[in-house]
Parts: sequence; C-alpha cells; structure tokens
Amino acid sequence: MVSAETIRTVVGIIGNGTALVLFLSPVPTFWRIWKKGTVEQYSPIPYVATLLNCLMWVLYGLPLVHPHSMLVITINGTGTVIELTYITLFLIFSAGATRRKVLLLLAGEVAFVGAVAALVLTLAHTHERRSMVVGILCVLFGTGMYAAPLSVMKMVIQTKSVEYMPLFLSLASLVNGICWTAYALIKFDLYITIPNGLGVMFAVAQLILYAIYYKSTQIAMTGVVVDGKPATTTTTNGAAAAAHNGH
Repeated sequence: MVSAETIRTVVGIIGNGTALVLFLSPVPTFWRIWKKGTVEQYSPIPYVATLLNCLMWVLYGLPLVHPHSMLVITINGTGTVIELTYITLFLIFSAGATRRKVLLLLAGEVAFVGAVAALVLTLAHTHERRSMVVGILCVLFGTGMYAAPLSVMKMVIQTKSVEYMPLFLSLASLVNGICWTAYALIKFDLYITIPNGLGVMFAVAQLILYAIYYKSTQIAMTGVVVDGKPATTTTTNGAAAAAHNGH
C-alpha cells in the first residue's frame, strides 16, 4: 500500500511542475523587451512582488523554520532565480527613475526578508512558533499573489472579452492550486492550504468567466456582423493587455 507521505511527495512534484509553468509564463514579455531594447510601459511590480513571495516561502521551508519542506524550497528557490532574472533584464533595459525604483524595492525586500529571518531565528525557539510567524506572512503575500488576477477578471466582465485571460494560464493556475492544496491537506499545513485554496477558487472563477465570454470574444475578434452592426473588439484602448502583461 502506498503511504500518505509518498502520495504527498508525488503531488508536490506535480505542483513543482505546474508552478514552474506559471513562473515561466512572462517569458514572451521579456523576449519582447529584449528585442525592443526597452521596458516600454511594463511595470516591474508583478515580478518584484513574486520575488518577495518566493523568498518568504523559501524561508518558511528551511529546516530551521519548518522541517521536511524540501519541495516548497525547490520550487520557490527556482522561482527566486527566475524572478531575479526578470528583474535583472528589467534593470538592464530601464533607466532613470524606473531603475532607481526597482533597485530600492529590491533592496527593501532583501532587508525585510533578512530582518524577518534574523528575528524569527533568534526570538522564536521552536519550529511551531517559527512556522507560525513566517507562515502568517506567507499567507498574506501568497493570497495577494493569487488575488492579482482579480483585476483581469473585472476587465473580462467589463469588456465581455477573454482575449487577455489565456485559458492555458487559468488551467495551469487551477492545477497548481489543487496540487498544493492537496499537498497541504495530506499532512495538514494551514499556511499552505489557505492561499492555495483561494487560488483554486480564483482559477475556477476564471474558467467560469471564460466559458461565459468565450463566444462573444470570438465574434468580436473575427468581426462578425451582429444585429446588422459590425462587431468590434473591446479592449478599452489596450488596458486589458496592460493588465495581463504587467503594465
């Protein structure tokens, strides 16, 4: 009979794979930045925020904080490297106030995570207390990351178009959330369960919106005549694209 720990490990490995897909999803954006030699109007905030989230989960997974969490460390350690790569490219192709802003945010994050690590390791003397303090912070940041698509979902409802909410990413988010929620429930971990449980809810909501507005999107994009009038693509002057791509 397969043990619960083995199942948990397999689920965690699958979760590592789906999370990696999500981490790599901005690659086309940075390929465009590389080719154009400028960050244009793209915002660094999504990548800086994701970096902070990854750093906090790496801290949470450390043996001194929450033992036996290697799969949490592997994916978030990988995510840290990927986000640092994005931010480095952003720094290379930005200038002036934008570059200074990114550097300040980066320095602030490193200082914050370093301070949390130092305080937790020196003032909290048990794994339970350390896990609780870092876990609560991870829940706050993780929930914020999963809630980020809400702005895109709002735009889908307003424009009645799913053009800038790719089905593939919504499905990847759903599978990722399910994997990590299952991982957390097999050997109960409240701090991993909360943000990923919410992630499943948000991903399901995205898929429902996709089912509702997919046909209207197809009509708008193909220019089919509806009720005697040509259909138009409603993108609110590119605002949807901006939201999806981190403008």
